Amino acid sequence: MFEAGIGKTPLVPVVIHCNDLVRIAHFKLEMANPTGSAKDRTAAAIITQMHRERPFLPGDVVVESTSGNFGLAMGRLLNGISCRLIAVTDPNTAPDMLRALTERGVDVVLVDEPDGRGGYLLSRLRIVRELCEANPSHRWSNQYENRANPLAHEKTTGPEILAQAGPGLDAVFVAVSTGGTLAGVARFLRAAAPQVRIVAVDVEGSLALGGRSCRRLLTGIGASRASRFLAPTAYDAVRFATDARSFALCRMLHEDTGLYLGGSSGSVLSGLLSDLFEVDGPAMPVCVMPDGGERYKSTFYWDRWLLEQGVFADVRLIEKELRTSGLYFELQQEK
Repeated sequence: MFEAGIGKTPLVPVVIHCNDLVRIAHFKLEMANPTGSAKDRTAAAIITQMHRERPFLPGDVVVESTSGNFGLAMGRLLNGISCRLIAVTDPNTAPDMLRALTERGVDVVLVDEPDGRGGYLLSRLRIVRELCEANPSHRWSNQYENRANPLAHEKTTGPEILAQAGPGLDAVFVAVSTGGTLAGVARFLRAAAPQVRIVAVDVEGSLALGGRSCRRLLTGIGASRASRFLAPTAYDAVRFATDARSFALCRMLHEDTGLYLGGSSGSVLSGLLSDLFEVDGPAMPVCVMPDGGERYKSTFYWDRWLLEQGVFADVRLIEKELRTSGLYFELQQEK
């Protein structure tokens, strides 16, 4: 009912040059989903489960904490059944994302109180609970603990990756936020292709996989608490990216190929580059790129925003260092 048009996103080969070496990686472009991210899969699965448990009626209200993409996906599906979403978000959400949410008819509640763990997640969740307590008819989709979240990726994302990449697949790099995408993909691949190395990618300052908290600018990756979905057996390695390196890689990729990807995709790319040119690096890696970059043109693709956030100099220095190493990207030409 809710899954129409979602999934079957393209797997695009990208040629990566560095230090006179050449490697090919494959990008799973989730921006091809209806609202532009992997969250379309998650939203469809969660709404389907909620509808199964208690059918939606016109006028029903769902409340959720989101940095943007899940809100867009939920808003689209709820609009289609004459229901409404209240999205609880925070100042890190890109202005273009906020505009897209309101244009989709989503009611936005902006939380400006940091949670003391480098982000706003715990503050957002507190507001979600308060809204539901004050309005008992409201329903909380709870993407952070709803088992339909990883199930969506076990049933769709994982099988698509294996079918598209073929038997040569030897590594998958996945960003961690709620942990649902990684948990679902890992559950499928552990059973269907246990030889595939699964690499979790998080951002420095995130507590999703442990670590120490600090201020984070990236959205769609990282969290102020441990993922409820992930056990250490779900992945073989963890790679941590910085905000500045993730932004720099997104900007370089766009400059070279024209691809606009979101900041969490830059983190995934950072994780890949940590392994790709090693002697025992992957021969057929797939990067799950969570969303596109069109809605981030007013943030990290814009020099002024980087200056305002105090990271412009770091981003430019990283870009210079990477270019000096000969790093550049090109889309592989079709044969």
